[in-house]
Amino acid sequence: MCAKLFATVNAAKNPLELESPKRGDAWQVDKTTADVRRTGPGLYSVMHKGRSHNVLVQKKDVENGTVRMRIGGGTYTVALEDERTRLVQSLGLDKAKGTVVKELKAPMPGLVLKVLVKEGDAVKKNDPLLILEAMKMENVIKSTGDAVVKKIHALERSAVEKGQLLLSFEH
Repeated sequence: MCAKLFATVNAAKNPLELESPKRGDAWQVDKTTADVRRTGPGLYSVMHKGRSHNVLVQKKDVENGTVRMRIGGGTYTVALEDERTRLVQSLGLDKAKGTVVKELKAPMPGLVLKVLVKEGDAVKKNDPLLILEAMKMENVIKSTGDAVVKKIHALERSAVEKGQLLLSFEH
């Protein structure tokens, strides 16, 4: 199965779309092929569009999802996101946007297994709100900020679609 990543280089507006290889070293970069080979610790040889590039990974920041690398004479900071991270951000569920959330929407289609809060409950950041089963995995959906549960829209053991309203909050 191919993993899709989005690489934003030096805070550019439009990220590059990357797909990891099914096998071998051929990556898809915005629908063109790039041959990537590791040549040493933090060193890679990349062949893309008929040009060869030597890449030195200078720093990996796993927590923030960034990599600083040197290619030729330039230094680049690349922010990497997977499809799930982009989805969570687009729905306003990421930590950076989570200070004032008025509603919680389903980040993906699935089945609400259990609602862990009641209307009127005060919740704090990172408190579990509900368990959503998607793709045979149980996902604990947590609060992104402090709030009071105003209304529960999701029913336990019911199917929900991506973007469907699950909970409303008041602050």
